[in-house]
Amino acid sequence: MELPTPGSGDEGLYRPLADINVTPLVDVMLVLLVIFMITAPMLATGMKVNLPKASASQPLDPQHPILVSVARDGGLAVDGQSTDMDGLVAAVRAKIDDKSDRVIQVRGDTDANYGRVVGVMDKLAGAGMDHLAIVTDLRPASPETAKKQ
Repeated sequence: MELPTPGSGDEGLYRPLADINVTPLVDVMLVLLVIFMITAPMLATGMKVNLPKASASQPLDPQHPILVSVARDGGLAVDGQSTDMDGLVAAVRAKIDDKSDRVIQVRGDTDANYGRVVGVMDKLAGAGMDHLAIVTDLRPASPETAKKQ
């Protein structure tokens, strides 16, 4: 059997394909572009700063925060273990160990007494625990909640 020559017209199925199909490449790139455009704002939090370099810097020790919860009825819990106002400082100190830089997150129920939540924060701050944070929900208020206020 004789191979077809380039000008003979008998090339048929054996003709080499020299074109690159870029349509799938463009489709994939557009999908990736849309994904990155949607997710990029979610990843960028806070203010962008150019941090200085230091030779003596050490990485931060990631620690879980201590959660102090104030229930609707005024009950207190430290990391899920219930306590009272008198034992609050001792329970938090037991969780802190020897490091005083752990963050204490205060979570108050929406219907909890505001004075009770402030009293918990005041008691912790009075005991020298000044790394306090108030935890809120990221969801917007429902129409029913907005009508109450």
